[in-house]
Amino acid sequence: MRTISPSDLSPFLALARHQSFRRAADEIGCTPSALSHALKALEERLDLRLFNRTTRSVALTEAGELLLARVAPAFRDIEDALDDLNNFRGAPIGRLRFNTARASAKMVLLPIVARFLESHPKVNIEIVVDNDLVDMVSEGFDAGVRFGEIVAQDMIAVPIGPRQRTAIVATPSFFERHARPTAPEHLKALSCIGLRFGSGRLYAWEFERGGVEVQVEVTGALIVDDQDMMVDAALLGAGIGFAFEDQVRAFIDEGKLVRVLEDWCPYYGGFYLYYPSRRQMPAALRAFVDFARVWDKSTP
Repeated sequence: MRTISPSDLSPFLALARHQSFRRAADEIGCTPSALSHALKALEERLDLRLFNRTTRSVALTEAGELLLARVAPAFRDIEDALDDLNNFRGAPIGRLRFNTARASAKMVLLPIVARFLESHPKVNIEIVVDNDLVDMVSEGFDAGVRFGEIVAQDMIAVPIGPRQRTAIVATPSFFERHARPTAPEHLKALSCIGLRFGSGRLYAWEFERGGVEVQVEVTGALIVDDQDMMVDAALLGAGIGFAFEDQVRAFIDEGKLVRVLEDWCPYYGGFYLYYPSRRQMPAALRAFVDFARVWDKSTP
């Protein structure tokens, strides 16, 4: 096998990330045709096929997956080291666009943004609320904030804010008319407020206790597509709702909502700030990521 330099692997890594010749070529600054020739040359040197290609799709072979698993971490370390040098060049300036769900915007992103802008007056921030996941790159977003479990694995993710916990709630008058559930399956016999994702799928409520995980497909007269709306509906007595604990803590303390199944709602990982790549990260985004890390450590 002829000698292969690190630069020979850049086309492979770009195509593995994007699984699109056009997007990979845009990342490394060449044409799709040039990228294809570079990849073919690499495969000939290795005497191995790294991708299965059709006119519509690109997928790693088993050999390609092995190569990616071994070299990607090393390249990320190199990129991190080079990006760290950016701290010595340029002040944070320009616009940042964030995509986030409504709950994460209110609970963590807005508090961070408000403090960040005080100390970075030359940065402008646009927040777009969308409860459905979007293609960050094609939609022109610099970063997003989502619940950790739904962040794509190819994203760089930074935990921000405290750990979260679900709260199952309804009004006192609702539980005067209906028995309080003491186990998740009891919800099936009660009127619950459903949450439908943009994909059309209804969310199955998730519970855990003592290592036992339970999912319940609730039913009821009302379905919404926003968790804030679910809280509002629960406050109006429309049924049992679920929310992040921080969303409803004040209503519980004031006696406007009653919490049930608390022992089935453990703490779990919280929200993450995520972005596509550390490669050539704008100074403004680098500053925001660093600020968010410090802010996270200062939160309870």
